[in-house]
Amino acid sequence: MPQNRLAALRAELDRMGVDGFIIPRGDEYLGEYVPPSSERLSWLTGFTGSAGLAIVLADRAAVFTDGRYTTQLAQQTDPALWERRHVTEEPPAGWLKQHAAGRRIGYDPWLHPQAALDRLAASGATLVPLPANPIDAVWTDRPEPPTAPAEPWPDLFAGRSAAEKREMIAQELREAGEEAVVLADAHSVAWLLNMRGGDLDHTPLALAFALLRSDASVTVFMEPAKAGPVLREALGNAVSIEPRSALPTALAALRGRKVRLDPEATPAWFAHTLAEAGAEVAKGADPVRLPRACKTEAEQNGARAAHHRDARAMIRFLHWFAEEAPKGGLTELAAGERLLAFRAAEDRFRAESFPAITGAGEHGAIIHYRATDATNRPVKPDEAFLIDSGAQYLDGTTDITRTLWTGPAEPPAELRTRYTLVLRGLIALAATRFPEGVAGPHLDAIARRPLWEAGLDYDHGTGHGVGAFLSVHEGPAAFSRNAANVPLREGMILSDEPGFYLPGSYGIRIENLLLVRADPQAAGPKRWLGFETLTLVPFERALIDAATLGAAERAWIDAYHARILVEVGPTLDGPAAAWLRTACAPL
Repeated sequence: MPQNRLAALRAELDRMGVDGFIIPRGDEYLGEYVPPSSERLSWLTGFTGSAGLAIVLADRAAVFTDGRYTTQLAQQTDPALWERRHVTEEPPAGWLKQHAAGRRIGYDPWLHPQAALDRLAASGATLVPLPANPIDAVWTDRPEPPTAPAEPWPDLFAGRSAAEKREMIAQELREAGEEAVVLADAHSVAWLLNMRGGDLDHTPLALAFALLRSDASVTVFMEPAKAGPVLREALGNAVSIEPRSALPTALAALRGRKVRLDPEATPAWFAHTLAEAGAEVAKGADPVRLPRACKTEAEQNGARAAHHRDARAMIRFLHWFAEEAPKGGLTELAAGERLLAFRAAEDRFRAESFPAITGAGEHGAIIHYRATDATNRPVKPDEAFLIDSGAQYLDGTTDITRTLWTGPAEPPAELRTRYTLVLRGLIALAATRFPEGVAGPHLDAIARRPLWEAGLDYDHGTGHGVGAFLSVHEGPAAFSRNAANVPLREGMILSDEPGFYLPGSYGIRIENLLLVRADPQAAGPKRWLGFETLTLVPFERALIDAATLGAAERAWIDAYHARILVEVGPTLDGPAAAWLRTACAPL
């Protein structure tokens, strides 16, 4: 029971001599997605969202999350045990200042970057690193850590060999006068070494740390049994593999050396250990994050190919849904399973890129809703149905959201009006041309403007970066007022996903992925950029209020649908092809 778990944790904190404890959602790799063995926040609180943090004191406790999960947080946590807080409106540091200033608050130095600890320390609480995580002491049936084998990702898809990548990043270290960099983000290790794995259900990662030196040699820290002969041969002699237990010795050997750490993306344990060893810690950005985000030509082509396959699977699903939904008899889980089956039939499919969000009616208003056996709801005729899903193909990662009308009756005017406002926002961002140097926060409002003009908004970012057969959520660029001021660069892939949510009634979100490209029509001395839409799936015609669209918006939709017919249509046949022709007819 949740209250028993909270009581057990408080007893352990008392034994360890601290007045409280901070529990983040992430694991030691600070990733959004974690294996079952690292689901400490979920185990303790019942909250299963992918973004959150809890603070436990002797007399009170709180859970913090963002606007995507506030409804879910209220549903999954016991208000008698947990205060629910919006992480932006009521930051954890403010809560600590109010309730724990001057008190000793423990933390696990493997689970927090130093920058996050610095923000929490401003509360006036005394932050105490603990030698072991107290949750692990009371979580008696904790799953074992993952041990899936790691494997090479072909250079054909990467577009650049691991040796070239190692030398490129090592050159940056040499120019900065740094002798090594700690790579604590498993995505960075995967990119650098063209290595993938199966430690997570939806992200093809081998969870590992790495130490890259200025001579381009690398030590990877993961269980050596995960690296078979094929991977070792692909990595070459300049890359060694050691168990994680070898980390303290490896860092101690850097005494007197200048070592880069990203304070936002590296567990504080590394900075503490390097400082104790006598190394000079240089704070700097993870040198892999930006090149990883700027896809090579091979990765861009892989993304296009993956999206064509994904479009075919989605169109087959939409045709099936259009026939079945008006009859009744479907459920949220059944719809997600049918889409997964269509995707699994496609070449190079490996997994969903995240658990599909299939929200019927009022469940669509829960921004990151996940249907379970307990919540699985019938998909009824004449209601909105939101499906947000994606896939991992060997050559690319996809993410798409469509809001559908189940029929058979005509949708209400209010729903059509608001769907069209969201669609206009998606088009506005996708059609934007901008000068080099513009960042995601500068463009976020473009997608919101049609909603803002109607006095409406949505409580999440407009878009996130997407990896190349890596995480469906990737930094450093994003469309959000809270995103880092990182200029968009050619080769970045980001989502474009405005929405609107009426709690208790329905949710609307429409999402395409965009590839940043040079604008060939730009004139003048300044370089201009624009977007290529990768997603090729028609919008829900029943929900489009064409009379409220401007001429340019109508032309954009008609051109987009015509492109789908040309590029995807020939790969379909039979009833699905006929359905697509109707779905893509000019407005």
